[in-house]
Amino acid sequence: MPYQTIDGVRIYYHTEGSGPAVLLLHGLGSCADDWFFQFPALSERYTVIAADLRGHGRSDKPPGPYAIARMGNDMAGVLAALATGPAHVVGLSLGGLAAQALAIGHPPQVRSLVLVNTFARLRPQGLGGWLYFLSRAAAMATGGLEAQAEVVARGVFPYPEQEELRRAAAERLRANDPAAYRATMRAVLRFDSRRDLPRVRVPALVIAGKEDTTVSLAAKQELAARIPGAQLIVMSNSGHASPLDQPEQFNQLLLAFLAHYKEG
Repeated sequence: MPYQTIDGVRIYYHTEGSGPAVLLLHGLGSCADDWFFQFPALSERYTVIAADLRGHGRSDKPPGPYAIARMGNDMAGVLAALATGPAHVVGLSLGGLAAQALAIGHPPQVRSLVLVNTFARLRPQGLGGWLYFLSRAAAMATGGLEAQAEVVARGVFPYPEQEELRRAAAERLRANDPAAYRATMRAVLRFDSRRDLPRVRVPALVIAGKEDTTVSLAAKQELAARIPGAQLIVMSNSGHASPLDQPEQFNQLLLAFLAHYKEG
């Protein structure tokens, strides 16, 4: 398996294709497999790199505390080791936080940003948002990752026709190291990029699933508003895991954006 060791931590990555680099960063409790539907669409024109963030998947799971800035540093190290030049960076949820950290902390490494169902600062919106996060916390406290995996997977993939996606998501969540998962959750809760986002000077696209119940549309609107020149696109019939629940629509949006900024 391909790894790069960054500050003593082995980071797993998978790569396919050739051309300008596209770095894909997954959501909380998942891994590079989040991007199963994107590799075929992207690898004909781009060098596609999907990495497991520290504490996740096949990457090392060092003791906490964790910090999103350190995840950004890890990804900068991977790109530097692979000598890709600046990359188009695509991040889903937690991966979107790491993508922001990479763009803020290592500007020369980033050609453009695509931030999917993520935020500058996490604050649940309305009673429904708070109830969802409380249900996740209660499941974790009473049943550990096994129980929380079911709550999260059902929230992300709520429809009967999404049973296969829901089962795969639950399996990936259950496979997490509990200590690393909790350390990452604490890092997510501490994350706040609002003051730094105006310094981002690369083309940026914020993608919002219209039916996302994990991150509010208001949070994504704020994210787009704080990045100079950022676009916001709302995907219909899509929830929190847009690259998985609407892969064709997502791939079309992503490829159109990347093609426009391919030489940028």
